[in-house]
Amino acid sequence: MTEGDGERRPAGELEASVLAALWAAGKPQSAAEVRAVMPQPLARTTVATLLVRLHDKGVVGRSPAKRGFVYFPVEDSHGLTARRMHRELDQDEDRSTVLARFVEHLTTEDEQELRRLLDENGR
Repeated sequence: MTEGDGERRPAGELEASVLAALWAAGKPQSAAEVRAVMPQPLARTTVATLLVRLHDKGVVGRSPAKRGFVYFPVEDSHGLTARRMHRELDQDEDRSTVLARFVEHLTTEDEQELRRLLDENGR
């Protein structure tokens, strides 16, 4: 529940805010530091829980600090999107059909870019 309004936030909204704060900082941050720059008014323990969950998912890393941990993103936003795409692809047994459907909906520009990237990587 959101604090004070009784409505649920969309799934992943808070995690996305935490990641945005870490990317913007450009250096490892404590839960309190992340909390201080988040647009939502959250308890430090809520931010700490979100960071632990992101760590458990492999999205952020952490290092010991004076009190607790400091956290840092393991990938930029583009890497995270690519990771999500791979996870979705891995969840379907018929990878070929999934890839075919994906390619069917590419714009001409995206198709050309994909071909360029595949050629560049020797595939």
